[in-house]
Amino acid sequence: MGCLESKLCDDFTVENKPDPQTTVHTTDHPHYVRDPTSTAQKCIVSSQENKQNGKIVVGLYAYAGAHADDLQFKKGEKLVVLEEHGEWWKAKSLETNREGFIPCNYVAQADTMETEEWFFRSITRKDAERQLLAPANKPGAFLIRESETSEGYSLSIRDAGPKGLDIVRHYKIRKLDNGGLYISPKISFPDIGKMIKHYQQKADGLCRKLGNPCAKPKAQKPWDKDAWEIPKDSIKMVKKLGAGQFGEVWMAFYNNTTKVAVKTLKPGTMTVQAFLDEANVMKTLQHERLVRLYAVVTKTQPIYIITEFMANGSLLDFLKTDMGCKIQLPKLIDFSAQIAEGMAYIEKKHYIHRDLRAANVLVSESLLCKIADFGLARVIEDDEYSPRDGAKFPIKWTAPEAIHYGSFTIKSDMWSFGVLLYEIITYGKMPYPGKYNTDIVTALSLIQRGYRMPQPVNCPSELYNIMLSCWKDKPQDRPTFDYLQSILDDFYTATEAQYQEQS
Repeated sequence: MGCLESKLCDDFTVENKPDPQTTVHTTDHPHYVRDPTSTAQKCIVSSQENKQNGKIVVGLYAYAGAHADDLQFKKGEKLVVLEEHGEWWKAKSLETNREGFIPCNYVAQADTMETEEWFFRSITRKDAERQLLAPANKPGAFLIRESETSEGYSLSIRDAGPKGLDIVRHYKIRKLDNGGLYISPKISFPDIGKMIKHYQQKADGLCRKLGNPCAKPKAQKPWDKDAWEIPKDSIKMVKKLGAGQFGEVWMAFYNNTTKVAVKTLKPGTMTVQAFLDEANVMKTLQHERLVRLYAVVTKTQPIYIITEFMANGSLLDFLKTDMGCKIQLPKLIDFSAQIAEGMAYIEKKHYIHRDLRAANVLVSESLLCKIADFGLARVIEDDEYSPRDGAKFPIKWTAPEAIHYGSFTIKSDMWSFGVLLYEIITYGKMPYPGKYNTDIVTALSLIQRGYRMPQPVNCPSELYNIMLSCWKDKPQDRPTFDYLQSILDDFYTATEAQYQEQS
């Protein structure tokens, strides 16, 4: 594994505390803080007089402000938070004394690890791996995160793996009784910052020397306060991204500042009231694996649906690109796990997607998947978009009970998920090649008699067995999304050592 310490990289368990003679001493440091948790709790001395008014934060990015009641600030500028309103906080600049609203994800609490580029706080172990394996990072990229299994922190590092497939290794950061920190028992540090500086100079027992902090996704300004039904002229269409039977998809700007995606719905596709009823539910479903619904335009036709912008478009199209067709099996499995995670959230909320397929999953610049268009199929009024006709209806993705009886449940979504897995593992090929094209009735009859798509080339048997479980005849025999998420998240646990340590 390329480590100098026995099992240091993954499932390392410390039996002995560091020798005090090998500890890094910092008695010459005027602001020495032994415990990183105390670092995260203290405010700077120069701002003590402001603490009674609220916590002190520092700008991580410059914010120009978009509205009259916004507070403009620079990167590094200190502000005191006066009130917290969801994603928007009211604050006062300690430099200009001006007050206004600020996006909370543009700031971090002063004099804490929140301000460090390498600190990702509550990111999960799995998401740490996704972030570090994104194209923007190279071997040596690292981050510090809160441990999932114990109080404290973990270090995650991207390392060069076999056959050109990089992997992520994880290390627990452990505490000494006197407040120091260590990974290897031969050396300890007063704080995480000094630990990082040390390991950036030499590996000293880690799998490799630390390089640059993990690239963070560019912060997106939270959606405007109370902006739900917005005027059409606030949207400036920039680039047409695609079109389907019910409308077009555009890259656009809202108020000339916020990049968004806009889905336009052809007049007559659905009634405004039915759409609003569904959209009001959709906007309450907020999860990092679901495309965020920002706003709507319904006062004039066509209806606009305003969502977050996803740079790599649909998963179906992405898998066919030069980049997508080179994605290796572990990442394809990870795509599947991300989608299962989003569907597990929908399942938990007792909601149904009704049109789950690769065309309705979007991919971000950092190769994260998000589910789109959940719930929209229910309010489409096109007569041809029905289980009785395959011309527009996504019949190849639809469970038999939904086709024959109109019975859409989370279990019919599970059937669709099995077909989506086929799309992923075949890099976007059309399901049931040769079937359905001439005689839909005959094809459906074959499925009812037990026909299932054969195992695709290069598809692991374990993954194909998951597909078959999604295609069980009886809906109640199909697994839950919560269960499949756990299976797909841990797909390689039994065979790859880098996943053994829990942190």
